[in-house]
Amino acid sequence: VQLQASGGGLVQAGDSLRLSCAASGLTFKNAYVGWFRQAPGEEREFVSAVTKSGTTLYSDPVKGRFTISRDATKTTVYLQMNSLKPEDTAVYFCALDRTVILSSVRDPERWHYWGQGTLVTVSS
Repeated sequence: VQLQASGGGLVQAGDSLRLSCAASGLTFKNAYVGWFRQAPGEEREFVSAVTKSGTTLYSDPVKGRFTISRDATKTTVYLQMNSLKPEDTAVYFCALDRTVILSSVRDPERWHYWGQGTLVTVSS
């Protein structure tokens, strides 16, 4: 299983970016797919996830600004990030798991597969 996150970059506050998480060796069918981020000196934190049934979840800091989605082939998951803020600056990781439960989805320790991360830098 390989996950490849891409789409990060340097943007200004208020701009948008779309991150992609592509899977090889499997599809996202019947799996939870999530996005986490880690700022320098901080712990990895939950950003968003989409469940097996398509339910979407968001952390409070990004709710209303970020949107997670899957493509029809279920091999790519996107994170559309709008109205970016300097505090969104972090390395963003995608993750996949088939056994995580809804109540644990925000805990990074519950996820088995991780991509390598893509850096998002938002300047003020």
